[in-house]
Amino acid sequence: MANIGIFFGSDTGKTRKIAKLIQQKLGDVADAPVNINRTSLETFLSYPVLVLGTPTLGDGQLPGIAAGCENESWGEFIDQLADANLSGKIVALFGLGDQQGYPDNFASALRPLYDAVVGRGAQVVGEWPGDGYDFSFSAALEDGKFVGLVLDQDNQFDLTDERVESWLDQIKPQIL
Repeated sequence: MANIGIFFGSDTGKTRKIAKLIQQKLGDVADAPVNINRTSLETFLSYPVLVLGTPTLGDGQLPGIAAGCENESWGEFIDQLADANLSGKIVALFGLGDQQGYPDNFASALRPLYDAVVGRGAQVVGEWPGDGYDFSFSAALEDGKFVGLVLDQDNQFDLTDERVESWLDQIKPQIL
């Protein structure tokens, strides 16, 4: 087992693709990405470093049954974290959003994921500048920075590789 576990929620497969790209760029230090609905809490907690990804659905929701997904996802897994202790764990977050289609909730699903892991003692790394995006509101924005890497595969897919590479360069000293 590698030191880094990559877990994602997905409704369309776009977040899965980004998780695979991140694993490819990290190499052997990271295990293959796993959909959050295909893992156990025990496996999730076995990693000292977690890279967690989510799309934003509807009004800023995490994927899951309540958001209209066919399968369970982050919406249900967060409930399992209620009694978990993430102290000593390092977490990096990435989120997908559509700044033109959903400018009022752009990448907002990162916020409940961020709050869930911070509330259980994790150290979150990898904040990302809010510059270079055009949106009205994001719950994931704090003092001009997102709580994790934000990607827009619908409108700025041409910037994805560069953003992922830059973000990984930023967090590698903290996660390796």
